[in-house]
Amino acid sequence: MFERYAIFYTPTGALADFGAKWLGWDSAHGRAQVQPEITGIDVPTITQTPRKYGLHGTLKAPFKLAQGCDLAQLQDVAAGFAAGQPQFEIGALALRHDSGFVALRPRSQQVELRDFAAATVIAFDWFRAALTDADIARRRETNLTPRQDQQMLDWGYPFIFDDFHFHLTLSGSMGANEAAQVIDALTPRLESIVPTPFVIDAITLMGQDDRGMVHQIHRYTLTG
Repeated sequence: MFERYAIFYTPTGALADFGAKWLGWDSAHGRAQVQPEITGIDVPTITQTPRKYGLHGTLKAPFKLAQGCDLAQLQDVAAGFAAGQPQFEIGALALRHDSGFVALRPRSQQVELRDFAAATVIAFDWFRAALTDADIARRRETNLTPRQDQQMLDWGYPFIFDDFHFHLTLSGSMGANEAAQVIDALTPRLESIVPTPFVIDAITLMGQDDRGMVHQIHRYTLTG
């Protein structure tokens, strides 16, 4: 039994393999990976924060199950949701240092991607247990806007709907100079393995274990 669940986008193929090694965690197989050694970059340290999640893009942020809900129900809804959603392209991804960390992000924000993420938030929200007072206080330490604060109270997570920005996280918080060095190191390693256009072709049901590590339970291909 997992302590929390989430709906992520997870890549496959060469990008997934790279992400598992870079971050040091293979969420698909639930095992640690040996990270690369790069001169001048302390890879284990800069990836410590995102490591537990593996390479992913958040669609429905991690949540505890509401009373009366179980994993089997969650799996049924995930399968039905994926069966009703078509795959779609989001153009090219680029390495950027936004919001204080390095990530692969779409070069342009697309309405189709925003709407898909919003539909995911809504479809799975009835599984989510209410936030505790401690959860709310922790979120408010990040200087939320009034809209983000209300979204956190209503939906359990502040960065959704018009505040959603898809990204595949590759580092923890860092300054601009260090980020530029990381981007320079990552660019030649990623340019041949990041598909263009990038296709959102699935959702992945994730589970977080009692050590905080996140595992892929099942990846559901979009077939709508």
